[in-house]
Amino acid sequence: MFVSYSHDSPEHKELVRQFCTFLRSEAGVDVRLDAWDDYERRDWSLWAIDQLSAADFVVVIASPAYKRRADGTAAADEGRGAQFEAAIIRDGLTRNLRGETRRILPVVLPGRSVDEIPVFLAAHSTTHYEISEFTTEGINDLLAAFSGVSEHAAPPRGKYVGPQFGARPTESPDSSSTPRKRKARLLTDALEPITRGADLRITGADLNGIHYGNSIVHRCANFCSDARSPIEYNLRRSFREFETVVGILDDAADPRQTGYFQVFLDGEAQKQVEVAYGEPAKIRYDVSDVLRLRLVAYRPDTLDNPMLAGAMAAVGRSGKLPALAWGNPTLFT
Repeated sequence: MFVSYSHDSPEHKELVRQFCTFLRSEAGVDVRLDAWDDYERRDWSLWAIDQLSAADFVVVIASPAYKRRADGTAAADEGRGAQFEAAIIRDGLTRNLRGETRRILPVVLPGRSVDEIPVFLAAHSTTHYEISEFTTEGINDLLAAFSGVSEHAAPPRGKYVGPQFGARPTESPDSSSTPRKRKARLLTDALEPITRGADLRITGADLNGIHYGNSIVHRCANFCSDARSPIEYNLRRSFREFETVVGILDDAADPRQTGYFQVFLDGEAQKQVEVAYGEPAKIRYDVSDVLRLRLVAYRPDTLDNPMLAGAMAAVGRSGKLPALAWGNPTLFT
């Protein structure tokens, strides 16, 4: 989790530090804060890009100065860091409104106001998080957003019975003697991702001459914002199996690349799958009682420095970009 805030005053900076310390020390959240990374000379713009790209969630701390700088009413030389971070966040929302709305979390600390949330974060029509005190209870709503687990989960849906209209009941066959059929649902249709890498697209993919119409494709234009570009789903412990075909796209610009695919089940890494061009692999996992499904596909030799990759692209040299796909990822109940 990355924290974007402005240095309004020494008191505000200290309040943000206390909040982040509580999240990290008491709630076990992996928090990234600039105050903890100032032990050496840095290019803070590159640091911010790295943090904003890699973070599963970005917490935006509301304050008068941050609102002014994020909404573009501050002078150009006022709080350049906050202006830079806010510009990247705005761009992400424009690119992927639904996904980034889940990832960008406006937070109001004690003594601050909802009206200090930047306008582009739509404080009065989307969820925001008011922290009353630095206790587990005080941050409970924020922890729910991190985990994807609601305090009041919907109960399991029963069998639809339909209207009766006084019809005579009929005897049903003994279900114990009938083998249970697996019901399949495409992952991309069944669920919306909690987080989604900037370089991922939900589209068709051709793998070794077979077309998969609903695939998760990892492909970059000139350079990769995130060489691994993970995507994560909340399965709600509602499925039994996950199945997909992984491989290198038939129209890959560089067919000599190697692709690596890895599945994480509730944060536990499964065996990494290696594929070559024209040799896709079918994988299947038992996801019974699994809450979080995370998919990571990458090309190991991809340049992970956007500036260097962009410079190479400008002179016609390859940044060794991935062309990988999860073909028709499917969930079974």
